[in-house]
Amino acid sequence: MTKNKTCMNRRNFLSKGLAGIAGTFALTNMGCKGTADKGAEEEKKPKLMYRTLGKTGVKLPIISMGSMEATSEALVRTALDSGVAHIATSHYYQRGKVQQFIGRIIKDYDRDKILLATGVTPQPVDWRTGTFSKDTDTAKFERDFEKSLKNLDVDYVDFFYLPYVGKKESATFEPLMNSMEKIKKAGKTRFLGAASHSFVSEAVRAVADSGFYDVVMPAYNFLLKDIEERTEAVDYAAGKGLGVVAMKTISGVSWLTGEKQEAVSNPKAALKWVLQNKNIHTVVPGITTFDQLETDLSVMEDLTLTPEEKKYLELARLSQNKSLLCQGCGTCLKQCSSAPDIPTLMRCYMYAYGYRDLPAAVRNIESIKDNPIACADCSSCVVKCPMGFDIKEKVLDIIRLRDFPPEFFA
Repeated sequence: MTKNKTCMNRRNFLSKGLAGIAGTFALTNMGCKGTADKGAEEEKKPKLMYRTLGKTGVKLPIISMGSMEATSEALVRTALDSGVAHIATSHYYQRGKVQQFIGRIIKDYDRDKILLATGVTPQPVDWRTGTFSKDTDTAKFERDFEKSLKNLDVDYVDFFYLPYVGKKESATFEPLMNSMEKIKKAGKTRFLGAASHSFVSEAVRAVADSGFYDVVMPAYNFLLKDIEERTEAVDYAAGKGLGVVAMKTISGVSWLTGEKQEAVSNPKAALKWVLQNKNIHTVVPGITTFDQLETDLSVMEDLTLTPEEKKYLELARLSQNKSLLCQGCGTCLKQCSSAPDIPTLMRCYMYAYGYRDLPAAVRNIESIKDNPIACADCSSCVVKCPMGFDIKEKVLDIIRLRDFPPEFFA
């Protein structure tokens, strides 16, 4: 399938969306990934701002690089050459292909000067309760970590994360802690971490209290309704000596411009807002274009919010009811006894219609490909989302992705 054909297929999927504001978004600027990358230009090396990652003692730039959608070798090399020394990967990203891609690039760099992070998702995960199952296969967990090292073609990573930590019980789940400790004692990771998408405040505090982890990676941005609670948890963890790496830091909303509904995003303002908290030691935004890299690096020149950026943040907060950002609060799961993994489906919806990133939506929906979706059988939806999402409508829209093979959107 040609790139142009794939691009048109992505456009067709989005243009036929059923739910919410997505149907009113203009598609003219969507483009296809990889088609608009421009060559790296020789420029003065950007100014870098550093913070120390808690008790690890590691000093690193406050802007790091998330790599879920990494496809441009020139872009990754430009980021590394600019001083972005910390790259976050995962065994989950593109079934290990991202790790292989990053591994080939870093062969040309001094390994001691690159900070590699990766994570392995345990199987199975109880999404509804935010805990790991007693049937978790720790042997597979360890094998998948070894496969990560092989993909990256390295002997060790600097940070090894346990993803999807939710409730306190998942942060202190002994079988996985034993596996992680074994990996660290073998010298295959320097530091251990936990990442949290849901029940974040509880997870961060539990990670800090465990005394086991070195780093925590919470979802953290200015649009979260419980951001004050998350900030208190982050400050608590930093006070306990943990390094704090923030993810999901950039979120867009929509509002009316004239008579047209438009998606709005100001990543620079969003990143500056996050980094105003000095207990956030670095952020790992996904960087897929040179423009994004330039914007992210420019944040380090001055963290002061401009009047225009403050106005954006204020308007975005006022327009939260038009946001596509799922809060991950779990309210939906408590209301319906047969509910699928709604938070993941809403995250897929945001990737597809908010970020115009169908490959990311596809990869996220794969994690629940075996989950039954009974929404079509319900005459009415009992779920009342705090964000005002029409859950049934959005779920039935986004699960269409499961009807296509992943390579359709590659």
